[in-house]
Amino acid sequence: MGRMRGQMSESLLLGALLAVAGGFFDAYTYICRGGVFANAQTGNIVLLGLGLAEREWQHAMTYLLPVLAFALGVVAAEAVKRWRRGQESGMHWRQIIVLAEVLLIAVAAFLPQRLNLAVNVLISLVCAMQVEAFRKIRGSAFATTMCTGNLRSGVEQLVIWRQTGDRGAARKARHYCAVILFFILGSALGALCTDMLGERALLLTCVPLLAVFVFMFVPEEFKRETK
Repeated sequence: MGRMRGQMSESLLLGALLAVAGGFFDAYTYICRGGVFANAQTGNIVLLGLGLAEREWQHAMTYLLPVLAFALGVVAAEAVKRWRRGQESGMHWRQIIVLAEVLLIAVAAFLPQRLNLAVNVLISLVCAMQVEAFRKIRGSAFATTMCTGNLRSGVEQLVIWRQTGDRGAARKARHYCAVILFFILGSALGALCTDMLGERALLLTCVPLLAVFVFMFVPEEFKRETK
C-alpha cells in the first residue's frame, strides 16, 4: 500500500489540489499578513540584503526568519522521508507531511495580527515541506507553491511540441498550464475568502490538503514510484 500511495502522489489531481492551496497561501499573506509573499523566498532574500546594506538589523531579521523557516521545512520533510523509508505499514511519508501542514495552518490561522511575522514563518515552513514532498507530476518536475519554474517548463515544452510535434511535450505543456491555472484559482479564492473571513480564512486551505491526504490512499496502478 505504501508504494501505491507514493505513486498517487504524482497524479495531476493531487498537483491541482496542492496548487490551489499554494495560491491561497500567497494571497492570504499578501492581503492579511503584512503584504508579503511567504511561498517563495527570493523576495525575502533580496529584502534581507537591502536591510543589511542599510544597517537596519531588526528589519533584516524579519526577512531572515522566513528564509530559515523554509530551510527548516526542507530538512523536516527529508527527515520524515528517511524515517518512513522502507516501512510498508501505516501512512506514507507524504501523508505525514500533509497532516503536519494542516496542523501548522490551524495554529497560524488563530494568531493575531501582531504576530504576522510568526504566521509568515509558519507558512514558509509549510510551503517548504510541500514543495519538497511533492516535486513531480507524472514524472515531470513541478512546484505547487510557486509558478516561475512551472511557467518556464511549460513554455519550453510548448516550444518543443511546436518544433517537433512531440505529443509527450504537448501533454506536459498542458499539465504545467493546468497547475498554473489552479494556482491562480487558489489565489482568487484566497483573496475573496480573506476579504470575507479575515485571519481565519487560512483554515480553508485544510480542505484541499485533507483531500490530498485521503486521495493518497487510492492506488494508481501501473506507475513506478520515484525513489
